[in-house]
Amino acid sequence: MRNLCALLILFALPLLAEKKVIAPAELAANPNFSPGVLVDGTLYVSGQIGRDPKTNAVPADFESEVKLVLANIGLVLKAAGMTPKDVVTVQVYLTDMDLFARMNAVYQGFFPEPRPARTTVAVSKLAAPGARIEITVTARK
Repeated sequence: MRNLCALLILFALPLLAEKKVIAPAELAANPNFSPGVLVDGTLYVSGQIGRDPKTNAVPADFESEVKLVLANIGLVLKAAGMTPKDVVTVQVYLTDMDLFARMNAVYQGFFPEPRPARTTVAVSKLAAPGARIEITVTARK
């Protein structure tokens, strides 16, 4: 009986995990999703685009767009008490794979060695008009 109770507790613990929304004041609020959600020390960051939080504009220069994407991710990480060193996985979505090398050049300056696991895929279009890149990450303290 004691073993059964222990098993039930082990299976129930994830159900009791507290979810904390991470929403830096610098990022515009969106009623459809949270910028980040922290659960049991793991931070799940929603897809971020290279939109300037102050002007809401996506820069014409691709490298500036990538820098803004990573800066926006940095804001969410910081609000959760984390840094790019805590990121374990990255998913990159590009509207044009010809931009891959240019994205990588900026990316390498943001994530220190050892870099997180990463997937990069081409997509036909992103939800934000004019956006060419979206990145989502998972981090663990």
